[in-house]
Amino acid sequence: MNSGWADEGFGAVADVFADNFTAFPELGAAVTVYVGGRAVVELWDGEAAPGRPWDRDTVVPVFSCAKGIVSLCIHLLAQDGRLDLDAPIGRYWPEFVAEGKEKITSRMVLGHRAGIPVLDKTLSFDEIAAWTPVIEAIEEQKPLWEPGTSYEYHGHVFGFVLGEVVRRITGQRPGAYFRQVVGDPLGLRAWIGLPASELPALARLAEAEGRPPMPGPEHLLTRIVTMNGALVFPGLDVPHGWNDPALLGMELPGAGAVASATGLAGLYAAAVTGIDGHDRLLSAETVTDAVREVSSGQGFLGFDAGARWGSGYLLDSASFRPMLGARSFGNDGAGGQFAFGDDEYGVGFAYVANRMVGHGDARANRLIAAVRDCLG
Repeated sequence: MNSGWADEGFGAVADVFADNFTAFPELGAAVTVYVGGRAVVELWDGEAAPGRPWDRDTVVPVFSCAKGIVSLCIHLLAQDGRLDLDAPIGRYWPEFVAEGKEKITSRMVLGHRAGIPVLDKTLSFDEIAAWTPVIEAIEEQKPLWEPGTSYEYHGHVFGFVLGEVVRRITGQRPGAYFRQVVGDPLGLRAWIGLPASELPALARLAEAEGRPPMPGPEHLLTRIVTMNGALVFPGLDVPHGWNDPALLGMELPGAGAVASATGLAGLYAAAVTGIDGHDRLLSAETVTDAVREVSSGQGFLGFDAGARWGSGYLLDSASFRPMLGARSFGNDGAGGQFAFGDDEYGVGFAYVANRMVGHGDARANRLIAAVRDCLG
């Protein structure tokens, strides 16, 4: 039975959330919806870990939902006039321009068009955790294609490049900068680099049966997702897997966020409407810039999943990520998690779960459809 609550008029979301536990191999999950800066749905159910029920404060790895956090930081810096998204990254990070990267802009990275989705250099887990070896490898990297002419998902490199831009401008890595300017002031339960003090609230990931295997280790997609094998995927309980506090505690800004549903939904609500008496973080003009399509269609690997990308965010797409409309922007995570905001509807939404269902996962889409119906 669901715990939490749903406002009158949003009972359909509660019904779908409950039905997900029957229709899918749910283990534990939560959904939060803000409308107009106020939470109207906050529900959770199931098991966070063996013998421990999910509760309001439970946090879970949300994988590439991290990109939404990093992108928010980037757009805040641009909105404040500290970063030009269309200027060469070398303006802020001079060493970046080596090996043919002098024309790459932050917007190219935000739209996965920079030509550096993976690194040639293979780094160890400890080197990735140390940050600087990754940055030096990026500086040495040649683009796989002429920057700006094609796109392919930039996986972990997305977070490290934009995270270093944040560091060059602010002096802080993106996880610390986010907590200082957004997370701590608003009390949001979302981190890039989970504090040890939050480990008792951490949900344990579990695999659903039948998830298709990744391609072989030499395939570009596998190299993107695993940083050339230094990270495992979808490995959970192996050393340095996605249940390992050592992995979740490090700064992995492309895919290493940990959050609660209310933390993620609150982030997007704060961006588009403001919450708890705070003004909205992103102006209408900034949102307009963020939701302008940058990439879509067939990518460098030849795939066309129907995804549409703005600057750092997935956009509304009927065949890939249906949201609410043209002003919707968000990011998903490998386990089925999804969060987005929309300033036309004044919505911040997040669904998180610890059962990793994989490709074709409809759990979040069903909830979004219910929200859409409730909004009329």
